[in-house]
Amino acid sequence: MFVAATSKCFADLPLDAALRRLVDLEYTSVEIMIHESGGHMKPSQVAADLDRAVQLCRQTHRLTPIAFSVDADAPEEVDSRQFTACCKLAKAVKVVTVTVRAAELGTPFNAEVERLREMTSIASVEGVRVGLLTEAGRMTQDPDTAIVICDSVKGLGITLDPSHYVFGPHAGGSFEQVMKYVYHVRLRDTTKQQLQVRIGQGEIEYGRLVNQLNKVHYDRALCVDLGVLPEVDQMAEMRKMRLLLESLI
Repeated sequence: MFVAATSKCFADLPLDAALRRLVDLEYTSVEIMIHESGGHMKPSQVAADLDRAVQLCRQTHRLTPIAFSVDADAPEEVDSRQFTACCKLAKAVKVVTVTVRAAELGTPFNAEVERLREMTSIASVEGVRVGLLTEAGRMTQDPDTAIVICDSVKGLGITLDPSHYVFGPHAGGSFEQVMKYVYHVRLRDTTKQQLQVRIGQGEIEYGRLVNQLNKVHYDRALCVDLGVLPEVDQMAEMRKMRLLLESLI
């Protein structure tokens, strides 16, 4: 395992400046957010000019891109085309895992399975794997449902964000059953009342989590994903989180 950070930790900065901040904090790996809304790159831009996107992802100031988060928020046929472009981008810069969001609650199960089967098929052509994000308010908010989806879609794995199993409706219940499906991990500190709190003030058991991941031979990133909290020094929080995780691995 190794420590990484999402570009979203500095969402208010342009990508180049966000990457420079991560380098200053001695991070060596980054997950780049490719979201149509609120990302450092947009899927529509990747589809429109793939060569330009590859160039941007190679100007990372010694950071290694280790994952993409892709959220096209587009009609199905457009989403498919943009997702294909993002997978081609991943292959070009040697990114292994692309994270996507699950459908919202209430979506028919079979429709979600078909959508994800298409995505994993597209990704496999480029040698990329798809991680389905665990997230409150979506079909993965229950760990058992997340497992059933993965079992129904060959090659699909989990991007584990344990905060949503502490803060969300799962409310601190066990989620160890998803560990063997995990492709990628995002971390912050969380309580049952608040999705993000200052490091050390929440209920995420980092040491236990690392031990559980070790048991299933997980050897990829522990990716810091901290939003900016009011009146909190973001640089200090990012540094504290990196040192904490490095001490555990």
